[in-house]
Amino acid sequence: MRHLAFLWLFLALVVRADDPELVVGQREDGSHVVATSQIIRPAGRSVEFGGRPVDLVVDRRGSKVWAKDNRGLVQIDLHDWSVWQELAFESGGGSMHGIAVSRDGSRVFLTTAQDMLYEAVPFDGGDMQWARKIRLPGSDGGSSHPCGIALSSDEQTAYICLSRNNSLGVVDLSSGSLVREIPVGIAPFDVVLSPDGSTAYVSNWGGRRPAEGERTAPSAGSPTLVDERGVASSGTLSVIDLASGAEIAQIATGLHPSDIVLSPDGSRLYVANANSDTVSVIDTAARTVVETISIRPDPSLPFGSATNALALSADGTVLYTANAGNNAVAVIELGSPSAVRGFIPTAWYPGAVAIDGDELFIANVKGLGSRSRKQEGSGWSVYWHLGTVSRVSLPSTDELATYTAQVKADSRVPQILRAWERSNSEVPPVPVPERVGEPSVFEHVIYVIKENRTYDQVFGDLPQGNGDPSLCIFGREVTPNHHALAEEFVLLDNFYCNGVNSADGHSWATEGNVTDHLEKSFGGFTRSYTFGDDPLTYSSTGFIWDSVLMHGLSFRNYGEMDYSEPVPRDASFADIYADYVSGKGAIRFDQNIGIDRLRKYSSRDYPGWNMRIPDVLRADVFLRELKGFEASGDLPSMTIVYLPSDHTTGTSPGAPTPRAQVADNDLALGRIVEGVSKSRFWATTCIFVVEDDPQAGFDHVDGHRSIGLVVSPYTRRGAVVSEFYNQTSVLHTMARILGIPPLNQMDALSPVMSACFTSEPDLAPYRVRPNTVPLDEMNPATGSLRGPAKYWAERSLQERFDEFDRADENTLNRILWHSVKGDEPYPAHFAGAHGTGLKALGLALDGSDDDD
Repeated sequence: MRHLAFLWLFLALVVRADDPELVVGQREDGSHVVATSQIIRPAGRSVEFGGRPVDLVVDRRGSKVWAKDNRGLVQIDLHDWSVWQELAFESGGGSMHGIAVSRDGSRVFLTTAQDMLYEAVPFDGGDMQWARKIRLPGSDGGSSHPCGIALSSDEQTAYICLSRNNSLGVVDLSSGSLVREIPVGIAPFDVVLSPDGSTAYVSNWGGRRPAEGERTAPSAGSPTLVDERGVASSGTLSVIDLASGAEIAQIATGLHPSDIVLSPDGSRLYVANANSDTVSVIDTAARTVVETISIRPDPSLPFGSATNALALSADGTVLYTANAGNNAVAVIELGSPSAVRGFIPTAWYPGAVAIDGDELFIANVKGLGSRSRKQEGSGWSVYWHLGTVSRVSLPSTDELATYTAQVKADSRVPQILRAWERSNSEVPPVPVPERVGEPSVFEHVIYVIKENRTYDQVFGDLPQGNGDPSLCIFGREVTPNHHALAEEFVLLDNFYCNGVNSADGHSWATEGNVTDHLEKSFGGFTRSYTFGDDPLTYSSTGFIWDSVLMHGLSFRNYGEMDYSEPVPRDASFADIYADYVSGKGAIRFDQNIGIDRLRKYSSRDYPGWNMRIPDVLRADVFLRELKGFEASGDLPSMTIVYLPSDHTTGTSPGAPTPRAQVADNDLALGRIVEGVSKSRFWATTCIFVVEDDPQAGFDHVDGHRSIGLVVSPYTRRGAVVSEFYNQTSVLHTMARILGIPPLNQMDALSPVMSACFTSEPDLAPYRVRPNTVPLDEMNPATGSLRGPAKYWAERSLQERFDEFDRADENTLNRILWHSVKGDEPYPAHFAGAHGTGLKALGLALDGSDDDD
């Protein structure tokens, strides 16, 4: 065993989280660094394609593996292990789960994120084609969001989990119609049938239906049980008698019960609980949970493994589970008790696993990151998904031990465990303490969250950093305060957003993690596109403010997770801006925050998301309250400030120009920093600034690379810091400053931002830079435009900016490029077929190129 100990030590050293050479992308040794700072070195052989695979089935007789991704069906040839065909859905995209194949391999069934069951059949040459589509309507007239599929033994009936209908759909495959729905729990995910076909078992992702008087919050229109933090608190398994068409029992499981498998004799049922890191083992005769298996790589680890998919050996003795958070498949020897024997490394975020003979097949949702295409000299987009399917021979005992050591090193188990170490000795205060509970020079953190920019879009023109000026469209002229803050304090040119869009971006930024719902919904966010309004999208460890409050600290929120509406509702930007400039304050704003606890700690006067509201108005509200804190001497321990205007609304007539909105965002940030730096709290305050995601732009290093600012008296003035940091580094660093532990594995594994600070303070205040772009510079009416300007203005009018990301990002990126670059040709390689953005809530990424 000594060679394994040396291997463990070696791996732990070569992938240190504070490695200054850690940069997202492929490394010389063939491994990949991803935006979470984890290392990807999957076992076995992999095939790559430009999608996000969420489910797969194997047909050994037909020598095929079929995977469902966000776009449609991917057919993989077993003989040469290559992608044979990619067949896109005719409309919509793939749902979170659900693919099945007939016994003879002649029919493959897939569910879409909207309301369809697709059937694919082979035709000339071995390709597949769509044979038919069966509509599965939503009970509210919208989408049903069908997920898991089980075929009857005669293959004449398909049982389908209708997530938004809270039912199990019964489809007659002969007539091609939905003939029945059987009520189950909230958000059914997967279904399996008993060996005799008389019973169906359904995992209910949102658990049981609430009783009257219980605490609930809505998820896709359904009241869902939640705890005091607003996090979904129930998971169940429904037992259905198919003869009577009725649910006869419901069994409590862990949270987010997802994939389920049945033992060969039908006596045991295994349920993957993605929001609990466990597997529930159910005795089907007694209808009770007889064992709960923890699947974390170390029993001391907190939540974060995200056990979401299962496969069972043919003899029923070994269970394989996909641990998405650890980028691994766990190997469990079943027994009394069962035991985790080790882990097999995968690509990024394994979301489905199948076993056939002596091989495992693994669908990796995020695969190798956003790396599906690049031309020499061009930039990356975060939407260029590169999913993979891996093929791994079942390892021997020695191979599994080696694999396990690699998984623990690459998923940073040592760093995670060290993040919980507490100090037993008195030490002097420093900016970022080494251990939880040691004192910091800071007593307050202010966390500014903005919208949708990459590093190169804003800082590409800074020669001292690793930037590409050809990709910079909001440079110094538009963002003088961003530039001044980066130059006067610290420029981070190796900083990343963990996620891709606003739904997962705000989750990463406030929870330090993203659940299986968000990672698997890129075929269409038909359940929700969350901004604090769906409890099933929240991690079981809750939000950063939950931890702050639980540890006796104070908290204040300004706009985060708030959908604001002006009063009157039809007030335009021009109306709101004129009212702001005049100082009348005649227009007020209604607040709409879906999380009860967050609402209680939120400023009622500060408006959240609404692109008709300028950020300078928001900044003024914050600064007014800051004066009150100065009078009382009591600034909250943690403050979140939301500044969304840099999202922009394209070149829509009647709205500010993109550069005006980014300039507005820049001036608001500068004013806030100046106000804090001139306050009595400056000496003990640190300000962190991030984007929620980088989706609306390009970057020459990686599509995840984004803007991070660290502003305080102890920040290294004028420094360029190139150490790897990301959004979860910010959360980890703020937690360390406040003396509280990390939230979960994902922020604990991220390096704290110690390199940004010095031991000697510089108390000189920041001086805000005035805007050079008028904040009310308006897009002209289409009637006054000609040529490309008119075309893109009309395209802007076709997009929706009233909610997050309802505008197609490919189109918006072209609009922004033209608004700044004029007639300079848009780089054709930016328009890709591998995920262009979200057309609308509930619509899939269509995967098609826009016309140039």
